[in-house]
Amino acid sequence: MPKINGYPKLTAQEAAERIPDGATVAFSGFSNAGTAKAIPRALAVRARTLHQSEVPFKIRVLTGGACGGSVDELLAQSEAISWRAPYQSAPTLRKQINQQKVEYLDMHLSGVGRTVLSGFFGKLDVAVIEATDVTPDGRVYLSSSIGVSPTFLRCAEHVLIELNSYHSRRLPEMHDIVIMDPPPRRQPTPIHDPLTRMGFPYAVVDPKKIIGIVETDEPDHIPSVSVPSAVNYKIAEHVVQFFLKEMETGHIPKEFLPLQAGVGKTANGVMEALGSHPDIPPFKMYTLAIHDWLVRLMEQGKLLGASASSLSLTPAMLNRVYENMDYFVSRIVLRPQEISNDPGVVRRLGVIAMNSAIEVDIYGNVNSSHVFGTDMVNGIGGSGEFTRNSFLSVMMVPSIARGGRISNVVPMCPHIDSNEHSVQIIVTDQGLADLRGLGPMQRAKRIIENCAHPAYREYLFKYIEQSRSGHIRHNLDTCYELHINLMEHGAMLPDLDLSTISEN
Repeated sequence: MPKINGYPKLTAQEAAERIPDGATVAFSGFSNAGTAKAIPRALAVRARTLHQSEVPFKIRVLTGGACGGSVDELLAQSEAISWRAPYQSAPTLRKQINQQKVEYLDMHLSGVGRTVLSGFFGKLDVAVIEATDVTPDGRVYLSSSIGVSPTFLRCAEHVLIELNSYHSRRLPEMHDIVIMDPPPRRQPTPIHDPLTRMGFPYAVVDPKKIIGIVETDEPDHIPSVSVPSAVNYKIAEHVVQFFLKEMETGHIPKEFLPLQAGVGKTANGVMEALGSHPDIPPFKMYTLAIHDWLVRLMEQGKLLGASASSLSLTPAMLNRVYENMDYFVSRIVLRPQEISNDPGVVRRLGVIAMNSAIEVDIYGNVNSSHVFGTDMVNGIGGSGEFTRNSFLSVMMVPSIARGGRISNVVPMCPHIDSNEHSVQIIVTDQGLADLRGLGPMQRAKRIIENCAHPAYREYLFKYIEQSRSGHIRHNLDTCYELHINLMEHGAMLPDLDLSTISEN
């Protein structure tokens, strides 16, 4: 058998055959970057072939974060997944989760590593990890994401490596890899600046565990950049003006604070607005993933540096970074997600967290994962860790959706990911509600007046008036009336004249 650095060289098909039915398989990847590609593709083909012969084949799938196009969608289309954690973003898998065909564990991303290390998921049978190099003594140089790959390499009984020659061999210069010891030997994370380094440029594995290496040459499957709409830019304008006022009052220091931003059109619009405003000083980020918009800000000198767990860049932008590695290697640090999302570091650095929501309620609770409180969209990801521990937690959402048929400000969220104890600022295209220091009724008034669409304000105020008096006023008979109307009539307020409503 041919060898690569002393390890068996396999085809993707041969590697897939080494993964048995019922195995727990951990794949590299975070925010669709650094994902294994060839082996999941071959595994999907194998599953379909076995199913055609009425031979059962399903596996339990574990990753760092989203691996939609490379892992989840392919395997879900082949009905090869029985269990999934901790986050997903694939349409077919989402449907199977909501049909109860796949058991899904949605969890905070910083806890995945220690959960694996502690054995709470049970035996980890196989790890499938993308790398740029692996040495005979077991040093594994990862590619465009770190995620939980270092822990997977430590804990898996068997390891398959995808050696991807597409990626720059200089990527390890950005990597800062460490696995934190479990309690009671756990030490404080010594990070006092987003660019502080504390680890090594490589992960390690017992060479005896590596059962094969598959050679690839393939870019990450990163979706195209979401272009902000007029509504997203209105939200961004409110956020920028709020930050400027906070700087004037001294709540935010003149040198600013590190930022964290989620993904999608709203986040892109906010980052663009922050980058272009002359009175926002250059800043750093302590965030989850580096997207195209952040690279542009880095090139402009507005973003001084960023800590994250992945380079989640479209192929054109990733090549731009690879062609200018002398510039970027000193400005980007890629870490395991246990560190990139560490609540203690987030609190120490005073990170300002900016994340998107599906809906918010009148008291400041946020739903970011479920429609109607029942149907999973993607998952909580890392937003909860930042929201709860940040210096300022900002939640952003358009005030309405589907032409006004949906209000994203509701009396009560049917599912809550971040509650009113953690959420400080809510922003929609209508305005911004600063909830700091306010009691429940003050919060409700401010959210309705500042954030709800005018077409829904009368309904929301009337809901409060007709609710049971208490510390928090609610009417359990009608708190989900808007959601029920949407399911039954296709609109939260069926009698509302939608011709008078504009989402812009």
